[in-house]
Formats: sequence, C-alpha cells, structure tokens
Amino acid sequence: MLMRTDPFRELDRFAQQFFGSQAPGTWSRPTPMPMDAYRAGDQYVVSFDLPGISPDAIDLDVERNVLTVKAERRPLELGDGVEMQVAERPLGVFSRQLFLGDTLDADRIEASYEAGVLTLKIPITEKAKPRKIAISAADSDDRKQIDA
Repeated sequence: MLMRTDPFRELDRFAQQFFGSQAPGTWSRPTPMPMDAYRAGDQYVVSFDLPGISPDAIDLDVERNVLTVKAERRPLELGDGVEMQVAERPLGVFSRQLFLGDTLDADRIEASYEAGVLTLKIPITEKAKPRKIAISAADSDDRKQIDA
C-alpha cells in the first residue's frame, strides 16, 4: 500500500504544527488528518483521528484503487447569549488519499467509527497471498522416452 503525498500539503502541516496557526481546511484545500497504518495478518488496518466529527460528515470513496477519506468538522451552534472564550479545535475539511496497490481488495473494505477514530480494514487479495506450489515428479517411463 502506498500513500499519495503532496509536498506542499506536508509543508503546510509542519508549519501548522510548528507555528500553531491552523486555518480551517476547505473543500478545495483540505487539512490532512493524522493516521496510523499497519499490516495485521491478511489485511491492512488504517486508523484516522477524527475527534468530534459526526459519522455522517465522513465520506469514503474508492476510484481506480485510490481511497479518499474526507471529513468536515463544523462549528458548534452555541445559541444566543453564549460567548466563545477559547476555540482551539480545528474546524473545516480534512482529507487523506491512499493509493491501494493491486494486492489489496478495494471491494471488501470494512469501515468502523468509534470514539473519534475511523478504522478501515483492507483485505489482501487472494492472488497476493503467499502459497505453496506442488512439485510433481516425472515418471521413470517418461524419462526413458526423453533420454532415447
């Protein structure tokens, strides 16, 4: 599994972490979301941190082996007479794209969302799994015909 990278997006992410200034992501320029990825047996597991985001605000799409995860954290509706004192949680659109190689089965991806973490389980295709190849021994009669 390979990740599609955008050097400018990574530079923006580092600048945001270093300087602490986080402009809200937009649909045309989303903020990258943190993730972990690992292989567990016959599948890859990818987890995205999306705290405070409603499951209905998350979009998962696969097109030509490119998995796109987009989510949007909307501002809280505080109502009348409420004055915000501190607003540090990032708002806006978050996105990440992963290139799923031919060894991964994009048709059988499972997604779950619990405690602000989106977890995807991506199975490895049967053709990519290691397998034993049986070796058949040639009969001695066949060898005599070949040697003759």
